[in-house]
Amino acid sequence: SDPLVAEQSSTSEPLVIVVNRSNPVDDLSLVELRRVFLGNRSHWANGRRITLVMRDPGEPERKTILRDVCGMNEDQLKTHFLHGLFTGEILVSPKILSTPTGVRKFIFNVPGAIGYLRVSDLDDSVKVVRIDELLPDDKGYKLHVQNQAGN
Repeated sequence: SDPLVAEQSSTSEPLVIVVNRSNPVDDLSLVELRRVFLGNRSHWANGRRITLVMRDPGEPERKTILRDVCGMNEDQLKTHFLHGLFTGEILVSPKILSTPTGVRKFIFNVPGAIGYLRVSDLDDSVKVVRIDELLPDDKGYKLHVQNQAGN
């Protein structure tokens, strides 16, 4: 086996976007995903309100979302949400959960919820959404969490 490949897989892991199993959405573009994670899109196509689930600031999973989806740092995101909530453009702040188990349980129980998990934290209580038509195992999949080793 190629040592370079093995080293890569130990330093990063796909980050999966997950929704409630009843959600008809199977695929989101990175652009749509960004609108969802920035609170600019408040409802799913079926009319359900979107409930955004985030991890605590500083978590590697959250850093991945901020960097690769939102294109912002923590301060910029905070300012964006404060401004949006103030002007009424954003209806609700993200729900902050501190564990992958918490994220899964919340999304399982809330039909409009969307959040993210490492592939290793995934189970079939939630549904994986393709990003730009790619699944986490596909070549070219965009979202990867940097593991802390070596940081």
